[in-house]
Amino acid sequence: MTVQEALAPRQADLRLGGIIKLAILAVGGQGGGVLTNWIESMARASGYAAQATSVAGVAQRTGATVYYVEMAPAGDKPPIFSLMPAAGDVDIMITAEMMEAGRAIMRGFVTPDRTVLISSTHRSLAVSEKTVPGDGIASTEEVKAAAEVAARHFICADFDALAIKNGSVISATLFGALAGSGALPFKREAYEDAIRAGGKGVDASLRAFAAGFDSAATGSETAAEGSPVTAASGLAGPERLLRGWEALTARALKLPAPAIEIAEAGLKKVVQFQDLAYGEDYLERLERVAARDTGDGTLTREAAKYLANAMAYDDIIRVADAKTRAGRRERIAAEMNSGDAQVMHVTEFLHPRAEEIVSMLPAKLGARWAANPKRMALIDRLFNKGRRMRTDSLPAFMALYFLGGLKGWRKRTLRHAQEMAHIEAWLDRALDEAACDYDLAVEILRCQRLIKGYSDTHARGQSKYARVMEGIDLLAGRDDAAEWARRLREAALLDENGKALDGALKTVVSFA
Repeated sequence: MTVQEALAPRQADLRLGGIIKLAILAVGGQGGGVLTNWIESMARASGYAAQATSVAGVAQRTGATVYYVEMAPAGDKPPIFSLMPAAGDVDIMITAEMMEAGRAIMRGFVTPDRTVLISSTHRSLAVSEKTVPGDGIASTEEVKAAAEVAARHFICADFDALAIKNGSVISATLFGALAGSGALPFKREAYEDAIRAGGKGVDASLRAFAAGFDSAATGSETAAEGSPVTAASGLAGPERLLRGWEALTARALKLPAPAIEIAEAGLKKVVQFQDLAYGEDYLERLERVAARDTGDGTLTREAAKYLANAMAYDDIIRVADAKTRAGRRERIAAEMNSGDAQVMHVTEFLHPRAEEIVSMLPAKLGARWAANPKRMALIDRLFNKGRRMRTDSLPAFMALYFLGGLKGWRKRTLRHAQEMAHIEAWLDRALDEAACDYDLAVEILRCQRLIKGYSDTHARGQSKYARVMEGIDLLAGRDDAAEWARRLREAALLDENGKALDGALKTVVSFA
């Protein structure tokens, strides 16, 4: 038997006597077990024989679990049910995340002759998507297009957002979508009775169930939309600082038109990172680029974006500030659906290397220490170990709060001196190319995208950036230098270890 024959839709077997086969793909925290229990109990309460099984997997994150339910009208003899779904033999497929729908299609569980596919459109990124240095997020639209072809009927909406809006979890909205689809021969009241029989979070689950039901029945995702977010009417603060900010924004408005919007956002980012004087440094560098921009403004626009990211680099001070910023605890509580009656602990995991410790020293002293292997080895032994800090406790919170408040010290540190030296060299390199190869200068500016994060991530980014720049050196004077610079950068973003970049550099060396 060929693979195509094995995955082909199966002809209905009359001996199965009307067995309905339903599969669910969900990961940890999405309530797949609860949803399965509701379906099984509802079927039995409605006079059906039913059986539910589950098999944990390792598809992504903590592993996708396949839940499987078979049901049939109860008769004189108990039916014999299968323990697992088979390709081409599933009537209803429910997936709690969009890529799980794609996996269900690839495994042959969704077929155009029989399967009703119900899926949430939200994303819970897989580890493979997160580890790609560039944009590794798989295309939701491609999965949707495949689902439209592969399924007999496809129902999709952001059922996760619907659940959160109604104070519940996605299992309730998916249960509502199942009811709204009409794929099972049960009335809405039977579904609601199953939720009530569960006895936990009944009111919130019923609200979310109703939202999922309406979305599936009407085919609209508008129910997931919240109130529009309105921007703040203005800034508040000391008059001296407000005047300084207004002066900086006025300077940003004088930049080339294509760069103004990004420059305003970049200015806000660097001022928030440090202070108004730092924002002035940002504009001075950007004005230097604008003065050498002989093209359509693309050079200045790209500089506005990547210069802001480079100047707002990740260091210990910024990380500590982010972990102690006002509103963070409330945001985490909202994400965890933590109520007033629940106690929430927040544990931060920190793993500082010797390089991070030395980077906080004064620039000259830090440079001497960094150049001393014995001293770095000693610092590494003392500090390079994982630490867990409970920031819901006062001592740990205050320690991070103190570190986050060292913005005034930042400009004296070794890390700041290193970042500023890199920025100047990067801009000078791009501007030197701008006069003879404008497109290559733009691509050089975009190479700053390779450098991000801190600790090992930052070190890998710097290494890739240096190797891409070496490749660009070999391309000097070629008509296709900009195109190959883009290819080198995109290759560097494909994988963490730089294997794709190795191949691209070998190609450049072969013809340069």
